[in-house]
Amino acid sequence: MDVRGKVVVITGAASGIGKALAERFHREGAEGLVLGDLNEAGVAEVAASISGLSMKVDVTQEADIQRLAAAAEARFGRIDLFCSNAGIVVRDADLHNVASTPDAGFTLSWGVHVMSHIYAARAALPGMIARGSGYFLNTVSAAGLLSQIGSAAYSTTKHAAIGFGESLAITHRNDGIGVSLLCPQAVDTPMLNGARGSASVDGVLSTDAVMDAVMAGLAEERFLILPHEQVLTYMQRKAGDYDRWIRGMVKLRDHTLAAGGDLVG
Repeated sequence: MDVRGKVVVITGAASGIGKALAERFHREGAEGLVLGDLNEAGVAEVAASISGLSMKVDVTQEADIQRLAAAAEARFGRIDLFCSNAGIVVRDADLHNVASTPDAGFTLSWGVHVMSHIYAARAALPGMIARGSGYFLNTVSAAGLLSQIGSAAYSTTKHAAIGFGESLAITHRNDGIGVSLLCPQAVDTPMLNGARGSASVDGVLSTDAVMDAVMAGLAEERFLILPHEQVLTYMQRKAGDYDRWIRGMVKLRDHTLAAGGDLVG
């Protein structure tokens, strides 16, 4: 996937990774950029800086995703790359009770981290299938491959996002459609909010570093884009000895709590 001359839709584009994607794709020569975010003023400012289109979008509402896709198709005639990027963190209400978060927190996390990807696929797949080409870049998290101490809602829904991404890639590869899942650990964005502890144990990457990984991953059309390269090693250790991995995560949690660090970024 080469973004030059491509029409790209990005959700969660007002800040963080979404904003960085928009700015980098603009520099790389994208033909058109259509941006959505719940922060209407913020996403409009980003769009204005790169001559893109923007609109207020709640990714938990399928109608909003459909409107965003329709705007891209009306202006440019197609969607080449859909970046389903929005994300939130809902912390455990009680760090000593994994089921303590109210239903509303799990429901919101499910909508943002899972249904948004499904809605993006529903909106963009028909045109991509008809053209025999297209690409999805879904921002997930290393938490979907490993775990996230301190937020059961985040970890659970990110795992589900991995599952949907796998299904998307398997089902539509022969339709000429590619899929990449962006799975970083801690990134220097507003979502991190200065957290310490397990969220940043392997270092906090700049959005520029993450964008370099994105461009390399898209060029190679890799399914997993891992800006923190050590995540692959952790995945292998997890698969190789699940019980040992759980014990290690327990030690990490205990150490972080004892140090007074935040468990979630």
